[in-house]
Amino acid sequence: MNLNTKGKAAHTFDAIVVGSGISGGWAAKELTEKGLKTLVLERGHDIKHIVDYKTTNSAPWQLNWMNKPSREMLKQQPKQARTGYTVRPDAGYLFVDDEDHPYEEKKRFDWMRGYHTGGRSLMWGKQSYRLSPLDMEANAKDGTSIPWPISYDELAPWYDYVEKFAGISGSMEGLEQLPDGVFQPPMDLTPAELDLKAAIEKKWKGRHLIPGRVAHLTAPTEEQVALGRASCQYRNLCRRGCPFGAYFSSQAATLKAATNTGKMTLRPHSIVHSVIYDDKAEKAIGVRLIDEVTFETIEYYAKIIFLNASTVASTSILMNSKSERFPNGMDESGSLGGYLMDHHLGVGASGTLDTHQDKIHYGRRPNGFYIPRFRNFSEKAKENYIRGYGYQGGGMRQGWNRWIDGFGAEFKKKLTSFGPWTIGMGGFGECLPYENNRISLSKEKTDKWGLPLVIADAEFQENEINMRKDMEADAGEMLEAMGAKNVRTRNKKPSIGLGIHEMGTARMGSSPKESVLNKHNQVWGAENVFCTDGSAMVSAGCQNPSLTYMALTARAVDFAVSEMKKGNL
Repeated sequence: MNLNTKGKAAHTFDAIVVGSGISGGWAAKELTEKGLKTLVLERGHDIKHIVDYKTTNSAPWQLNWMNKPSREMLKQQPKQARTGYTVRPDAGYLFVDDEDHPYEEKKRFDWMRGYHTGGRSLMWGKQSYRLSPLDMEANAKDGTSIPWPISYDELAPWYDYVEKFAGISGSMEGLEQLPDGVFQPPMDLTPAELDLKAAIEKKWKGRHLIPGRVAHLTAPTEEQVALGRASCQYRNLCRRGCPFGAYFSSQAATLKAATNTGKMTLRPHSIVHSVIYDDKAEKAIGVRLIDEVTFETIEYYAKIIFLNASTVASTSILMNSKSERFPNGMDESGSLGGYLMDHHLGVGASGTLDTHQDKIHYGRRPNGFYIPRFRNFSEKAKENYIRGYGYQGGGMRQGWNRWIDGFGAEFKKKLTSFGPWTIGMGGFGECLPYENNRISLSKEKTDKWGLPLVIADAEFQENEINMRKDMEADAGEMLEAMGAKNVRTRNKKPSIGLGIHEMGTARMGSSPKESVLNKHNQVWGAENVFCTDGSAMVSAGCQNPSLTYMALTARAVDFAVSEMKKGNL
């Protein structure tokens, strides 16, 4: 090992944050604003806000190959290409290739990663929903896995806190299964969506259709404007990076705030291998990293360490962090690597409408509607399963980029007219936390930096498969209730990872015998090490989880700094 400490004093900080994505950016902001000199380690390259968004202003005809993947992209991403999400020229450069960053899979695992400043906060879907008391009490009530060690009431003030800073647009609905938050004005529903809303809420008293709750500014606050953020421009080019800072990303918001304190140091190309645990001091003292470019091994030191590298990466770091105290990695429960969850999708329905031919929608709204969970809440499941699902969808008129054929006057007329209204919805279903849905590290294979390859062995099981039957049937039934034509349902075989909501594998709990982290997101036995990304999740709910990561992170930093000032860390 080519170890280089380069002078311990120069490599010593108050806090170290591993990862600069959604939760890492929040850790950096909170730590620096509380006065801590903080080192943020990003394993990939640095992407500067605005200037490095390569295609943010490109017109469709300016994109290579009509925004279809090239043979070279497909070759570099043989696993990620299965999803179709990462290989388009408009934003493909934001995703890693599978050749340099391989992993093993015993069962299909769609692992989509972005190794750069901001991580997947640049490419996320921005859908932002709270977990509810229903979600956080579910494990305890139905005897699945272990209970959450915290309640909704404990997390609610932190939801308020992060929503206010991030900027979430949404509507106040008073729904028990989907708590309201601190919202900016919601984005409007289209005429087709309003018709679906009316039909659903007339026929099913326990079902609701609401505007999607998204991390897009619609009425920026003074604080947000001061950071250089502006209102959403309705371009719907978000996955390319937003030059207006209208949607929440680390670059536009949290890292900018951390930079403004003068207390953040960002180090890109820093692949963290492990946490350094001092057995004599009985605490962690820093992290060991491998420089992505030089392959040099370097150590950095701090009083507080936050792991926010994303679910699989943070768990891998904990697995690699071996010492006399932790011979098998930073865990004594045997749960590290287990209980991998993701939301299952690829099931829903679509149709067309022959109404509202005199109406169009303006702009390209980066949002749609949301139908909160109703199964096993206001309505019992038809099939044999527990928990439930929500739907995300939209109703829009087809535009100039729809399939048009013909010639002559008729062809010109089609090119200059709007197509029919279409409407559709896709379900997001909860996955239970199963012990045998696991990741582990290979004992034989490593990547080119010498890190053991991740091995994924996880799949959706009977509860999720049964749930999907209702998800498909209910979607079709709701579209038919509004009078949609040509209704088609779908139910594709799901795979873990496709939802890009990896969760679990280093869960919170009430005892070191059953969990990796305590109620404050501290590693049991290494209380100055915190993990607040998706790996900490105890159950998944059916809502998009990023808002919960933000709240957990802000809460944990507040606790960590308080404990440090008391001399307990």
